[in-house]
Amino acid sequence: MPHSKKSQEAGARTPTRTEKVQLALRRAILEQRLTPGTRLPEDAIGEAFGASRTIAREALGRLATEGLVELIPNRGAFVANPSLEEGRGIFVIRAALERGMVRQLSGRIDAVSVERLTEMVEAETRLAEKSDVEAIRLAGEFHLYLASLAGNPLLQRYLVEIISRCSLVMTMYGRPHSADCGAREHKEIVDAMVAGDFTRAGDLMEQHVEDVAARAQLSVRPKTDVRQVLADFASRIAET
Repeated sequence: MPHSKKSQEAGARTPTRTEKVQLALRRAILEQRLTPGTRLPEDAIGEAFGASRTIAREALGRLATEGLVELIPNRGAFVANPSLEEGRGIFVIRAALERGMVRQLSGRIDAVSVERLTEMVEAETRLAEKSDVEAIRLAGEFHLYLASLAGNPLLQRYLVEIISRCSLVMTMYGRPHSADCGAREHKEIVDAMVAGDFTRAGDLMEQHVEDVAARAQLSVRPKTDVRQVLADFASRIAET
């Protein structure tokens, strides 16, 4: 099985301090609290999270690998700022990779993973009615979870970067009230995979990614108070 008991136990371990900062920053970016182009000073991050600049630097480096942060020599770290055209190109690659992924997974997902996927779709559906940005973040997590089930480290690494960057594109350019469509499409994909219909699952995933790309348009970006955003997200991880 692609998703073994051992991998489940590994996924349940306590995250490191660096991982907590990385997760908090990722959420801040994908919830558009830290907007594209915003500078991310290591000292401000360390101060907000009560962490060293080394941890801040490591977290930023990991986010750069995901495509959410750009590291510019002699200038520092910035929230990635992909153009709409770049985003469309990323979606083309993503559609091909995820089509192959779900074809591979069809009929091979265990009951625990199916239950988790169902819960994710239900949460995404509920949030789609309240917050498009939050629903987009959850949609990205759905796709990342599927990638983790494939049992292919190289494919997973590519998809982590592509899916994270697509989520950023959608928070930047996504049309209002489009996230509920994605939740319905996710359910259809899960149903096809559970049924073992790899052809339908692949077709649905490819069409889904193409539809997500089509639900994008230019939008106005608000200015960002970096220290206030970091303080908000630092308080969240302090409770975990």
